[in-house]
Amino acid sequence: MDLDPEGLFRDDSDEDDDNVQEREANKEMVVYLIDASPKMFTPATKADEKEETHFHTIVNCITHALKTQIIGRSYDEVAICFFNTKEKKNLQELAGVYVYNVTEREPLDRPDARLIKEFSCIEDSFMSNIGSRYGITSGSRENTLYNALWVAQALLRKGSVKTVSKRIVIFTNEDDPFGGLTGAVKTDMIRTTIQRARDAQDLGLSIELLPLSRPDEEFNMSLFYADLIGLEGDEIVDYLPSSGEKLEDMTNQLKKRMMKKRKVKTLAFAITNDVCIEVNTYALIRPTTPGAITWLDSISNLPLKAERSFICNDTGALLQDPQKRFQVYNDKIVKFSTRELSDVKRVSSHHLRLLGFKPLDYLKDYHNLRPSTFIYPSDEQIFGSTRVFVALHSSMRRLGSEGMQLKGDVSFVEISLYAIVISNYSSLVIRPC
Repeated sequence: MDLDPEGLFRDDSDEDDDNVQEREANKEMVVYLIDASPKMFTPATKADEKEETHFHTIVNCITHALKTQIIGRSYDEVAICFFNTKEKKNLQELAGVYVYNVTEREPLDRPDARLIKEFSCIEDSFMSNIGSRYGITSGSRENTLYNALWVAQALLRKGSVKTVSKRIVIFTNEDDPFGGLTGAVKTDMIRTTIQRARDAQDLGLSIELLPLSRPDEEFNMSLFYADLIGLEGDEIVDYLPSSGEKLEDMTNQLKKRMMKKRKVKTLAFAITNDVCIEVNTYALIRPTTPGAITWLDSISNLPLKAERSFICNDTGALLQDPQKRFQVYNDKIVKFSTRELSDVKRVSSHHLRLLGFKPLDYLKDYHNLRPSTFIYPSDEQIFGSTRVFVALHSSMRRLGSEGMQLKGDVSFVEISLYAIVISNYSSLVIRPC
């Protein structure tokens, strides 16, 4: 038999037979707002004038994030927008805002190979094609940050906030964008910009800031951006990254923000032959392993599928019927169809089946084949699953041994896998954690 110990608790996104509509309902839309002012093109440290600039750091981070996203969550949509630019390119014709895109792609769309390739080389032609300038200066009424938030909000207007997560991520090393202004003009611009951000948040848009500290001073959130994104008290200090954060740390931080907290899988849990409940599985931690290589079409970004056919050795004809398998037994050839062989491997009609209970002292460390997976009842498809699950857990607590230790939510059950996992079905023993 073919054993697949990773199959039962593999993430739903790794399966071929996913429900596409469900994945689309959980997708994410992100607009990256990148500050293109001259300060972003200065060296990131004082040590060497040839050090990488903050603009270079951001380009590398976003490029890396797009490469990860195009495989793991290719149905998410991304837009890249620069503000404080000489040229303007947006539907609203607002000054100082440039929406970056490539041909045959919408401004907010799924990332493709061409976008990643051209965006990774944008530094070579940025000054000549787009340009950089100080957008908010003394004597000027142009508010490029306000314009950028307006453009980002317009890009995210499609899709419902009930089913789509929408985010605006701002990259800048300027902690006081209105520092060159004074008096009523400065007060008015700060007020209108913060109000624009709050209006976007009221519509369900999340605004995040990834600040970059300049060599001569640390980024001061209290000057402006704490009010923009809604931070108070200790949240301001906790939000700031450390001054010595390296490029790898920032890349990991961006990847961490891209990862969504969600359930691993929904399973049917058979308590008895007549009682079956629905549970969701959650994983606290998993080791990072290299993902499988997926070949994509460079234009459509769709996975390339490999197909194979069986050809008869005698006639050369293409065989359409399912192949027969055979096993020699007592000098006789016993034939199996593909469906019969699949039925032989199947040990249960449900994903999980409760086989019985053992005292806690019977469980050994080497019985656990992989990190713990926690299950939580769900009433979405099978109503009453929560009530049955709580009753089962209460009985296990009441009948448990004296050395049993309970922690966390009493509704969680840790699954200890120490039996053989056959295909997508498993023999399990459950115990309170």
